[in-house]
Amino acid sequence: MKATLKLPQYTVREIVDGFVYNELEGKGLFGLAGKLVIQPEYQRSYIYADGKKDVAVIESLLKGYPLGLFYFNDISDDKFEVLEVLDGQQRITSIGRFVTGKFSIKYEGYMHSFSSLPPDVQEFLMTRELLVYHCKGLENEIKAWFKTINIAGVPLNDQELLNAAYYGPFVTMAKKEFSNSGNSNIQKWSAYIKGSAKRQDFLAAALSWVAESKGQDIESYMSANRQADNITELKAYFNSVIDWVSGVFDDVEKEMCGLDWGELYERFHKTPYNPAEVSKAVRRLYGDGYVKNRKGIFEYVLGGEVDKKLLNIRVFDDVVKQSVYEKQTVAANGVSNCPHCAMGDDANKAKIWRLNEMDADHVTAWSKGGATDISNCQMLCKTHNRAKGNK
Repeated sequence: MKATLKLPQYTVREIVDGFVYNELEGKGLFGLAGKLVIQPEYQRSYIYADGKKDVAVIESLLKGYPLGLFYFNDISDDKFEVLEVLDGQQRITSIGRFVTGKFSIKYEGYMHSFSSLPPDVQEFLMTRELLVYHCKGLENEIKAWFKTINIAGVPLNDQELLNAAYYGPFVTMAKKEFSNSGNSNIQKWSAYIKGSAKRQDFLAAALSWVAESKGQDIESYMSANRQADNITELKAYFNSVIDWVSGVFDDVEKEMCGLDWGELYERFHKTPYNPAEVSKAVRRLYGDGYVKNRKGIFEYVLGGEVDKKLLNIRVFDDVVKQSVYEKQTVAANGVSNCPHCAMGDDANKAKIWRLNEMDADHVTAWSKGGATDISNCQMLCKTHNRAKGNK
């Protein structure tokens, strides 16, 4: 990999000459009169359009602050490609969007678009020079560099790195479907998947789910499908998962967001459910003050309400355990302080267990309505407590 400093430097005017921005796809596409490809297919979408990062870029230019290095990958004698991982694409797109009137900034106490700035200020911005390194290397060298260097302040996440490593027809189509913030399905997906389209979170979920269903990891699946001319399987599996979860659960709760619905689909989608009964169970558990982990409610219900560990049920505290232990021990009167041992005929019938040899147990099981308070607590030896289970 070679990197050489470009002198004289490009001015902002040169960089934004012929700038084109695609609002739907969130891409700054071209500059340098069409010679600069600002966003190749392997790069992520523009993420600076938040009224903070994009504004900060312009304010830095107007204050005369340096914007840091820009790296262009030479792909021919007169055509260059920004290496986004070295922090060029986001800043250039911000500059281009401002100059073409896509957003405004506060200048001397008032909001201004580029065209409303004083002419001398406009000229100052357009003549600012950007420090550019030209890089030239083989594709594998470019991709290796892309994967190992992060953008200052906004590191690439795992899916963005994979998009770069396996860019091709499949990634292009997949990003168009799952990384497009204008997709009308985003709101529905957001109920179950945490993150944003621009940071590739929906695409990552879709790939993870379909890859796991085939016993693969995401990277293997992307590699195998890199040159595929369709994303039919990816879309079909993703929609199957979303349709299943939205069909089983009538109510959408905030704790549903971010669960591994692909894994739950694989385990439970062949089980028949009555959505009305499922909804009733979820509401009952949401109203139970002893349930400490609401995110576990959904798997608990899908699994037939068996695995209480998923709910992290509030347990008896040490004060209650000590009090019940002392009461049972004093009342033992020649028999074991474990009620179950006392009813038996073995050697433990009269054994007095130490506190650390016993567990606190619900007399009436929590799952059958028993409360987690002292009136429903008994101390059992560990063997009998484990044997009692949910009885």
